[in-house]
Amino acid sequence: MKSFKIKSVLVVLFLSTVLFSCSNDDEKVVDNGTTKSAFASEVKGPVTGKINEELSYEVTFTADNACGVFNKFSEVTIGAEKGLQVEVKYPSQVCTLQVPTPQKEVYKFKSAVKGTFDIKFKKSETEFITQKVVIE
Repeated sequence: MKSFKIKSVLVVLFLSTVLFSCSNDDEKVVDNGTTKSAFASEVKGPVTGKINEELSYEVTFTADNACGVFNKFSEVTIGAEKGLQVEVKYPSQVCTLQVPTPQKEVYKFKSAVKGTFDIKFKKSETEFITQKVVIE
């Protein structure tokens, strides 16, 4: 009788392990695509501002293809100069829209101190577009 109980317990443990350890095939794979940098072609915005005032700059860029969409602004260094670059997200599926159009995205700038600031956006592999702003 003891042998039967032990075997029953082992069978139940084995079956429960098999049932709960199966992978869930219903889970969908999330496609994050790829992210690449794009060059800025134009920056428009105010040249003066006040302390703790948020300033908006319209940055124009062109993605590699028409399926690319703005992802974020990130820091970049060219030589010893630091600036910003536009990051564009591309889906991993084949893009049938190959002719890109210029896109615009707003960059927000705010300073807690007075001074003259250079806001730089990557224009090519070797240079930046510079927007000067004086905070009073």
